[in-house]
Amino acid sequence: MAVNKYCLRILPLFEDDLNGIVDYIVFKLNNPSAAQILADSVEEEIIKRLAFPESFEKYRSFKERKYPYYRIYVSHYVVYYVVIGDVMEVRRIIYNKKNIETEL
Repeated sequence: MAVNKYCLRILPLFEDDLNGIVDYIVFKLNNPSAAQILADSVEEEIIKRLAFPESFEKYRSFKERKYPYYRIYVSHYVVYYVVIGDVMEVRRIIYNKKNIETEL
């Protein structure tokens, strides 16, 4: 049985989101260890998903999109990605209480 191999692409918007979250946890909540744990968990979950990114439930959006979004839940955050050919493109990480439709 052949295993699909996907490349990982991280968009700058995702990096900005994650950096903002980490900065908030470090500087506003004064909890650098929690920020490190979250960043490590996000990386770990993305890497786990990379083997079979299309094997998970699609996010049902009200907007019509060229590529469907998939979700990864990490703590109180949700990572959103799409699959384009053999590329898993990680686009956003958003706090799970936010209105997702306005953020995506």
